[in-house]
Amino acid sequence: MRHCAICGKRPVIGHKITHRGMLKVKGGVGRKTVRVNRRRFLPNLQRATILLNGAVRRVRVCTSCRKSGRVLVAPRRLAPRPA
Repeated sequence: MRHCAICGKRPVIGHKITHRGMLKVKGGVGRKTVRVNRRRFLPNLQRATILLNGAVRRVRVCTSCRKSGRVLVAPRRLAPRPA
């Protein structure tokens, strides 16, 4: 299951509602609902290398956690230069 390792954000179920007809404001008789399809709203997850409890971990984190600073991104380890 996809979820954020920090805040636990998961996919949410919702609806996509399809309409037909012209709006009353535009001179029609109004919009009618044709069908209601179930759909999933997925969180925007990115793989990130973070510091979690003092250890470097590679986990899936939502972008809102990365932007807000709830995640401490691990520093890149540079390879030693040859002499």
